[in-house]
Amino acid sequence: RPRGDRRPVMATWWTGKARRVVAYLAGPLPLVERERAAPWLPGRSLALFDSMHPADQAHGLLVWADLRAGGTDDAELLTAALLHDAGKGTETGLLPRIAWAVAEPHPVLVRALVRIPRLGDGIERMRLHAVRSAQLAAAAGCSERVVRLIAGDAGPDDGAVVALRLADEARG
Repeated sequence: RPRGDRRPVMATWWTGKARRVVAYLAGPLPLVERERAAPWLPGRSLALFDSMHPADQAHGLLVWADLRAGGTDDAELLTAALLHDAGKGTETGLLPRIAWAVAEPHPVLVRALVRIPRLGDGIERMRLHAVRSAQLAAAAGCSERVVRLIAGDAGPDDGAVVALRLADEARG
């Protein structure tokens, strides 16, 4: 393949997105999976996790598992991994999620999609989900660092925010 060939990257991206669609359609998270997450969700954060869409729960668990497999034992990072998509909400349907995945790198397209009735609200939830997820985590009593990790602004010396972003992107 010629230098700069993006086909392997795009194939991985599409595979991750296809996995997210399957998770969206799969239904409730199995109880055994919820039990894996529970020890990492202190206080009211377990209730926040339970309120998330099953696809977002499943994705959070995959990100969590990848971080654990990579040797992470940072409890706050692992909590953030489980809750980082809470702000998408259960009311965000499959179509806005797919449209956002395609449009996110293209601000002009995002601005156009936000104007479409019924689709626009879901696109806006997707666009703002990191901020909303951080707000929900704060309201659930998560530590300030967990909230900052979810929001993506944990500080220049905290490599955990980069680890979370990379693990999230790797899982689509």
